[in-house]
This record gives sequence, structure tokens and C-alpha cells, in this order.
Amino acid sequence: MVSESYMENKQKAVASNDSSSSSSSTDENDFRHPVHKKFHLFGRHKSLHAALGGGKLADVLLWRNKQISGGLFAGATVIWFLFEWIGYHLLTFICHSLIVSLAILFFWSNLSLFVNKSLIEFPKIELPEELWTQVALLLRDQFTCAFGIFREVASGNDLKKFLYAIFGLWIISIVGRWFNLLTLVYIIFVVLLTVPFFYEKYDDQVDAYGEMAIKELRRQYSQLDEKVLQKLPIPFLKDIKQD
Repeated sequence: MVSESYMENKQKAVASNDSSSSSSSTDENDFRHPVHKKFHLFGRHKSLHAALGGGKLADVLLWRNKQISGGLFAGATVIWFLFEWIGYHLLTFICHSLIVSLAILFFWSNLSLFVNKSLIEFPKIELPEELWTQVALLLRDQFTCAFGIFREVASGNDLKKFLYAIFGLWIISIVGRWFNLLTLVYIIFVVLLTVPFFYEKYDDQVDAYGEMAIKELRRQYSQLDEKVLQKLPIPFLKDIKQD
């Protein structure tokens, strides 16, 4: 009986030692390998395709449908080349396009009677009312949001948003002196068709550099806030500092 109890106590001691050693090893491994949450630009927690809406627009921006994306890119490039380099005007371009289209369709309709070809059946196009209603509501919501942001910035309650708005408008004014409106719209269109595609392809590298850049910007802003902004004689700055 004594030997059996002694063996049972010994087995329990060995089991407790094994469990303690395993728990300590797991704790040590957890300490050596801390869980690091991966950084993503713009604070997204899902894939880029889902962040862009996951619909047809996301497919076009990420080149999931290469024919449509390539066609839009080529069409925008041709329009920009005609208007910017050749000096074409928009009204002239529309009129010439309609002249060519009407001439081709008119002669095809008349020649089809002599060459035994079937007549062209022109489709009846009716623009749906619901689509234009949705577009109008979307524009209304966007303008309402823009005016709300303008009023919030102009109210003088948030210095950070005010500085961001002034800096953004200043950058846009500088860029506006370099390009005309058509070239600027074309550049924005090309950026929308290229940057999301390459970002999805190299997101790990871009997120790593973006994290370093954001840390550096926050450090510079904290120094600016400490040395300059907090010393300005503005009442709400003192209230923000106390909060």
C-alpha cells in the first residue's frame, strides 16, 4: 500500500511538472513571438476588392475584366490626345462623330436594298427613370456631405481638420497651375485605373512603407503641436489640451 501510494504521488508530481513546464514553455513562446496586428493603409480590415464595393466598379479598377478596363483606358487616352495635342474642341468632336455615324448608317440602310443585305434594326433606347433618380440622389448626398464638412471645418472647433483642409486646397491650387482641367481629369482617371491594381499586387510592401511614413508624419506633427500650435493664443487650443 505504501509503495502504491508512493508511486501515485510520484506520477502526480511528474504530471504537474510536465504541465508547468509546458505552460511555461508556451508562455515563453508567446513572449518571444508576440502577436503583431498587420497594418493596412486607410485602416481597412478586408480585401481591397471588398473595400471598393465588390461590384463592377471594383472589377474595372482592379482589372478583373481586362477588356472593359483596357477599353476605358484606351478611350480616355484617345480623347485626351485629341483634345490636348491636336487641339480638338468638344463641340466639334461631338458634331464630327455624329456626322460620321449618321453617314455610315444612312448609306448602309440604302445600299442594303441593292446588295440583298438585311436592314439595320435600330434599338429603341429608353433611359430608366430609376437610374437617373439614383444618380440625382447620389449627387445630392455627396454635395450635402461636402457642405457639411465645409461648415464643420469653418466652425473653428477642430484645428487639425482646418489645417488638413488648408493644406489640401493649397496642394490642389499648385497642381492646378501645372495642368489644365482636361489633363488633370485624365491623370486622375489613369491613377484610378492603375494605383488600385498595383496596390493589390504589392500590398505588403506598400503597407510596410506606409506604416513607416505615417509614424514619421505623426512624430513631426507632435513636434509641431508641442513647439508651435500649443503656444498660439487661441482659446479652444487650451480646452483641447485640458481634455
